[in-house]
Amino acid sequence: MTLDPRTPVLVGTGQFVQRAEGLDDARDPVALMVDAIRLAAQDAGLSSVPQPDSIRVVSLLSWKYGNPAQLIADDLGLSPRETGYSAMGGNTPQTLVNAASRQIQNGEIDLVILTGGETTRTRARYRKAGSEPNWRTHDSVPVLVSEDLQMNMQEEIDRKIVMPIQIYPMFETALRAQAGRSIDEHQKHISELWSRFSHVAAKNPYAWSQKAYTPEEIRTPSANNRMIGFPYTKFMNSNNDVDMSAALILCSAEKAEALGVPRDRWIFPHSGSDAHEHAFVSHRNHFYDTPAIELAGRRVLELAGLSINDIDIVDLYSCFPAAVQLGAKSLGLDINSQLTRTGGLPFAGGPWNNYVMHAIATVASELRNGVGTTGLVWANGGYTTKHAFGVYSTRPPTHDFQYDYPQSQIDALPSRTLAPPADAAGEATVEAYSVMHDRDGNPERSILSCLLADGRRAWADTTDVALGRDMCANEWVGTKVRLDASGTLLA
Repeated sequence: MTLDPRTPVLVGTGQFVQRAEGLDDARDPVALMVDAIRLAAQDAGLSSVPQPDSIRVVSLLSWKYGNPAQLIADDLGLSPRETGYSAMGGNTPQTLVNAASRQIQNGEIDLVILTGGETTRTRARYRKAGSEPNWRTHDSVPVLVSEDLQMNMQEEIDRKIVMPIQIYPMFETALRAQAGRSIDEHQKHISELWSRFSHVAAKNPYAWSQKAYTPEEIRTPSANNRMIGFPYTKFMNSNNDVDMSAALILCSAEKAEALGVPRDRWIFPHSGSDAHEHAFVSHRNHFYDTPAIELAGRRVLELAGLSINDIDIVDLYSCFPAAVQLGAKSLGLDINSQLTRTGGLPFAGGPWNNYVMHAIATVASELRNGVGTTGLVWANGGYTTKHAFGVYSTRPPTHDFQYDYPQSQIDALPSRTLAPPADAAGEATVEAYSVMHDRDGNPERSILSCLLADGRRAWADTTDVALGRDMCANEWVGTKVRLDASGTLLA
């Protein structure tokens, strides 16, 4: 079979972890991204970083650069015709691969460098020292290379229900109730899942934490593993307190040959898809399923001519246990199979929007090393809101890079409306909840999603410590409760 010269190829990957103990030797995110790009060029067998058509940076939170891609280009002596910057979201790295692959296939670009990096740990150390870093900025304006999505309606903002650590526990309690597990049974279930992830991280040279934890260590609150938002202890939350970067080099097969990249370095993106759930959590039909993952995941496999059983290695987004369970359930994967190649965001590290670039780099390396011939990556942003999928293989595709964005089908799926607090006053049924804890381990605020008799959703909360403790000990999903006209749960 003759390979189309426009076939997109992933030729180089780089990952870098900074473990600076002080501030004098701690470098900024751009410096880490430059290192990752150089490593990606070495990984491709190149003696220097190739001239790209575009450098595209995943949106970062550690520092406001203005145009980090231009600073990277300057540091590397490159002259791309485009410097790009993404919107926010953990789905972004895979979304950028999907977009670049389509542009390469269509002849719009020949080579693109994708990169992202964070130094959240270093920034925290600066704050603790009472100072600010003197890092650079660039006043040029980058091109926006991914679409943004508003994910909070005003009612959610007004009620201060906007943080992932508040919302993912609601998915978890809904999953627990649907599975019919007791609280103790479910804590055991998710701590065993997370223990398996930590054992993968322990063998990953690029993981932030390389300690393998027992299920008991993960589910048991302790001085260094306090309860954050029940049912999640600290070890069950994404660890964003890291200094990490990653980079990918994608180009056409024709360009890879011209550069002299050895064929055993080539990994082929076969297909990609992007989609999102109903954008506002208040409008989701249920908290225990994710139809956009199911539909977009099925499409990316169909486009590659594969089924889920044909996939050798998988990396599912893993900010919280609920995300992995929802992803596995929607994709038809066994929850006891290996669902991470890195160790996941709590252990390998969760550098905000850029975790999935590390996942793609790891999947590509393992495919090259013969762990399998096909890989699937699921990227997630928001509150299991924004999704991106990619199928990768050591085998060349028999067709052009395939892509789908089946959003119109998802938008047509059932949704709920949100009742204003005054309308929701009276009886309601709890469908999901989370109990936020203070730093001393005491329930501070309980947030409940409730369903009314007419099917509308209503938010409720309480700062009653006794009620919060009861929600941690007894199942409240399915319980009939009463709300007042302000949306407060009545004792």
